[in-house]
Amino acid sequence: MVMIEEATEQVAVGATPEACFNVVVDFERYPEWALDVKRAEVLERDEQGRGVQVSFQAAAMGHSAHYVLAYDYSQAPSRLVWTLKAGDIVRRLDGEYRFDAGAQPGTTEVTYRLAIELAVPLPGFLKRRAEGKIVTTALDELKRRCEEVGLAD
Repeated sequence: MVMIEEATEQVAVGATPEACFNVVVDFERYPEWALDVKRAEVLERDEQGRGVQVSFQAAAMGHSAHYVLAYDYSQAPSRLVWTLKAGDIVRRLDGEYRFDAGAQPGTTEVTYRLAIELAVPLPGFLKRRAEGKIVTTALDELKRRCEEVGLAD
């Protein structure tokens, strides 16, 4: 039986939805702020210059993981969806960011959803722990970067 784990978390960010979206789609800069991302390279761009296929190399549970994600901008800038095109230790790595205006002006509620299926079997509790760490870390790092970029604007 294949277990696809899914996690969703939300965080309030002190930056506009547009600033958050712009940080998320600036893939080449991920290694500057997303600590587990060692390399990010845009392989294909759309007519607006946005990355539609992006190759990543990231630290993952003591290993180096390589994967290529395909991005869907059909609901941009309020939502960015991606699906796994290729990966060495994952069979599925699909997710989305949602950017909703926060209660206070200039703030954003960012929702991050991630569905993972590993190519190697792991006990469920280890997968859930890793998944929770990925989502929490991603949101914490994104929040910090968005607020830094928001202050610079």
